[in-house]
Amino acid sequence: MSEKKPLLITDTILRDAHQSQAATRMRLEDMLPACELLDNMGYWSLECWGGATFDSCMRFLNEDPWERLRALKKAMPKTKLQMLLRGQNILGYKHYADDVVDAFVRLSIKNGINVIRIFDALNDTRNMRQAMQSTKKYGGVCEAAISYTTSPVHSEEYFVNLASQLEEMGADVICIKDMANLLLPIDAYHLVKKLKEKVSVPIHLHTHNTTGTGDMTNLMAAWAGVDIVDCALSPLGNGTSQPATEALVATLKGSDRDTGLDLAKLSEAAAHFRKVAAKLKEQGSLDPKVLNVDTNTLLYQVPGGMLSNLISQLKQANAEDKYYDVLAEIPNVRKDFGYPPLVTPTSQIVGSQAVLNVLAGERYKMITKESKGLLRGEYGQVPGEVNEEVRKKAIGNDEVITCRPADLLQPELEKYTEETKEIAKCEEDVLSYALFPQVASKFFDYRDHPEKREPATPAAEKAAAKPTSADGVRTIYVEDRS
Repeated sequence: MSEKKPLLITDTILRDAHQSQAATRMRLEDMLPACELLDNMGYWSLECWGGATFDSCMRFLNEDPWERLRALKKAMPKTKLQMLLRGQNILGYKHYADDVVDAFVRLSIKNGINVIRIFDALNDTRNMRQAMQSTKKYGGVCEAAISYTTSPVHSEEYFVNLASQLEEMGADVICIKDMANLLLPIDAYHLVKKLKEKVSVPIHLHTHNTTGTGDMTNLMAAWAGVDIVDCALSPLGNGTSQPATEALVATLKGSDRDTGLDLAKLSEAAAHFRKVAAKLKEQGSLDPKVLNVDTNTLLYQVPGGMLSNLISQLKQANAEDKYYDVLAEIPNVRKDFGYPPLVTPTSQIVGSQAVLNVLAGERYKMITKESKGLLRGEYGQVPGEVNEEVRKKAIGNDEVITCRPADLLQPELEKYTEETKEIAKCEEDVLSYALFPQVASKFFDYRDHPEKREPATPAAEKAAAKPTSADGVRTIYVEDRS
């Protein structure tokens, strides 16, 4: 590159790094001691909220996610705080009415979020519209994401057109969201080059290191002119997490893309998080296997942790010998379903259906409720053409939804406010309940009635910290790397 243009860095140590490696089990008390250091680092932003943190905070750590956000904002006033939002799904697993999406975005910004990264699993921009409009309305930075994948319908041109559409919709930044590390270095170079020609807003790249190519993907994107990349401090970097921050900073030192970040300061922050990583390992929530390079992801398009989830499903069915049959069936189901990107919730839907197809010995003999919903259009428009025979088997003559799914929903905020009038102490509580009714109710009871709490013991803490198969859908999500 001819002109010097520092590459900007978003560090994910406070969110995606521990979501990817340790089932989102890092506590606020583990974050706060490093906040002053992080705030003075010179990052473009710090990702610290959204994704699976909201659920995990209440469900496993007995922490209020809103309180966590306020505490982090107070501790890091200089740096933009960033979150991940699943468009019309917010942080849950279904579509919410527009009034709930609007309220959630308003309160996220009010409590300290500056940048909201908004994506939709199907890249259906209709499912991103409300969240994008609300982010702009309340003064947040609207970072619209394209969920990257490869298939016969996902060409470079497809992603460039999608980015142009999102820019027209008001995106302040476009994110290439490569949740399974499928974006290879050379492809990253060409995609970023094209995007820089076609859109005028900054381009932000998010990848992982699951297939071992993440560092090279970031480097090639940097040479192509990408504006911002996601990295994670080394104690929780690499593997299913983001490429390590320090490695990229060292690589670019003295070049036209020198980040300007100080390796000594990064090293100091890493020293703190090494202790946190050791604690997470000791608790059993960080399994060293997450650091293994897994090129199966490139072969089967299955995010790393989704593989481990499939193994546990097959173990429960005493059918571990069917593992490779299931892996081979996943691309077939994905094709039948119109080539959805494999990210929450579509990864779970496709993966579970593939398991059923193999175990039943007959394809689509049993069809999950979620598969039917996807084929009926409940999640939005799939990118490719659906296998109509499979659709008919799944939903019969039911009408397929062609409008934006949320257009079929009545306003819901009043209903949630009414349902929580005895237990909610503030607007934020109402939103926590709207997203996770059972989890939030249980958490409010814990928070508001300390006299009922069991005394904390190291054994109980360890049990809460360790991911279990009872995490259900969430475990797939956590490992799935949204």
